[in-house]
Amino acid sequence: MELNNVTNDVLNVIDSYGFKQEGAYNLRLNGMAVCHGDSRHIQIVKKEDQPGIDIHISGEAKNEQVHIPVVMTEAGVDVVYNDFYIEDGADVTIVAGCGIHGEGCSETRHDGIHTFHVGKNANVKYVENHYADGNGTGKKVLNPVTKIYVGEGSMFTLETTQIKGVDSTKRENYIELAENAKLNVTEKLMTHEAQSAVSNMDVVLKGENSSARIISRSVAKGTSVQVFHPRAIGENPCHAHVQCDSIIMDQAEISSIPEINAKHVDAQIVHEAAIGRINDEQLIKLRTFGLSEEEAESVIIENFLK
Repeated sequence: MELNNVTNDVLNVIDSYGFKQEGAYNLRLNGMAVCHGDSRHIQIVKKEDQPGIDIHISGEAKNEQVHIPVVMTEAGVDVVYNDFYIEDGADVTIVAGCGIHGEGCSETRHDGIHTFHVGKNANVKYVENHYADGNGTGKKVLNPVTKIYVGEGSMFTLETTQIKGVDSTKRENYIELAENAKLNVTEKLMTHEAQSAVSNMDVVLKGENSSARIISRSVAKGTSVQVFHPRAIGENPCHAHVQCDSIIMDQAEISSIPEINAKHVDAQIVHEAAIGRINDEQLIKLRTFGLSEEEAESVIIENFLK
């Protein structure tokens, strides 16, 4: 299917691996699945009872990818339910994300509800990028809900990034880890002007020797407001480390609200949080290389979010 320039430009931002109409893929455009393909080990099936797809990933999938981006160029509300069924032993990277291009005065909103059912000894990487642009005055809103059930001995890596332009977002994440399961989360968030972002994350370490490492990095500019609420619950011998680092600028506001709950004597859970402004010495050093203050700030922020 031939896509217009606006859609391609948005795809180039939200799909960091490069969206191609080959292999396993599904593109949702303005509330409709406009093109999709299967691979030998990954099948995508349209739901019959509600909007969305079921993605079936065989245990024979090794180092494979599936791309399921969403693009909205028209105002309105789009709600989609995607379920992933990942068999024992699979090794797969799932590239998702949503991009909004808004030119009107009405709200454009996407609510993506994704549920992952991961078998045993699998290796899953899920990459989700959010982005909005356009000259329209209508709000650009993204409210993702992610539920992840990680099977015994499996590894799940979650990389979620809000690049820029999203006026309002509320992120809800719920993750359960079985015995010897491992979780790595990296969340990156940028807000500016009067934008708002709320990120709630519940991680339940149910199985023995399960582990989780959660890193959140954010930058808040203008009068934007951010709230990060991670909750780690250890129900058996386990280990979890939650780290939240933020740069605050202008008249922005950032809240980090950790909650750690040990329900077993051998549950080890640590939380670290730091919020601060850009160091003046860093700015001065970069300006000696000929950068303006604004350019120096951009370099610092870019490296911080990496």
